[in-house]
Amino acid sequence: MTEGATQPATRATLEDVARAAGVSLATVDRVVNRREGVRAKTVARVEAAVAKLGYRADLAAARLARGQTFRFAFVLPTGSNSFMTNLTEQVARTADWLAGHRGFIDIHHVDVFDPDVLAGALENLSPAYQGVAVIALDHPRVRAAIDELVARGVAVVTLVSDAPSSSRVHYVGIDNPAAGRTAATLMGRFLAGREGTVAVIAGSLSLRDHTERQFGFHQILSSEYANLSALPVIEGRDDSNRTRELTAALLARHADLRGIYCCGAGNRGIADALEASGRAREVVWITHELTEHTRRFLVRGTLDAIINQDAGHEARSAARVLLAHCSGEPISPDQERIRIDIFLRDNLP
Repeated sequence: MTEGATQPATRATLEDVARAAGVSLATVDRVVNRREGVRAKTVARVEAAVAKLGYRADLAAARLARGQTFRFAFVLPTGSNSFMTNLTEQVARTADWLAGHRGFIDIHHVDVFDPDVLAGALENLSPAYQGVAVIALDHPRVRAAIDELVARGVAVVTLVSDAPSSSRVHYVGIDNPAAGRTAATLMGRFLAGREGTVAVIAGSLSLRDHTERQFGFHQILSSEYANLSALPVIEGRDDSNRTRELTAALLARHADLRGIYCCGAGNRGIADALEASGRAREVVWITHELTEHTRRFLVRGTLDAIINQDAGHEARSAARVLLAHCSGEPISPDQERIRIDIFLRDNLP
């Protein structure tokens, strides 16, 4: 080691705290784990040593010492939705991190558009799971299935789409009404006073994230952009073939169509219909989620803006929240807040 170099800082241990406080290791363990039977003066001395040394518990080591492990189920959609494919990949990566913390993930693919299928999948999950993360459908049977899991002591986190009146312990996702309002503001500004109609394409209005986005969109469009009239919402079930047909029909029926807001998926179908019509540069199109496909549409000018949520952040957040809940550990609300990203062609990462 060269002169003047410092030794790398080492993590303080319980033994270090015991020596600094002048008490036994057992006493430190009782104080750190908030167990009774230690005098107030001794507690204060131990806490002062903890603060001075910057001691932090190694939770993974503690779980290892107790032989404690957790198994979580992530219930994700079937189909070819690019964002959900990306989310599945991010959950798989998160599983590698979680394994180092004595937690393990199994991924189950389910048709989340069908409430009976989704509820049945939740009802039939193995009792070995201590936690579940699910793309939720806000439907009575799905809410009941979530409530039954929670009543059995299983922690349930809703992911991307919420079921807020259920007993779930946490929602991991963006503020969807705010995302819809953001899309409407962009639409109104991009169209800059032009008059006409705007189409809204959802995957399913049974998915709360899609419903909340279109609500926020209509809220701003109707109150701030009187020059634009929103057409009734249509559902594409996040299927590219279906959205291609729906978009082609919209373009054929509405010569005054000025914009399309897709608050779900199926973007390849929308792009195909716009480009086939020759009106791709005329109609303003705003959608959700940065994927390999939406990136390409944005770069070539068919798509005008993307409202994005970070799938990696959501996968890690869901795992952290489940692990913290099962371990009785606190979470950091700021760390788990999922932000809304806006991407234009000029700021693509």
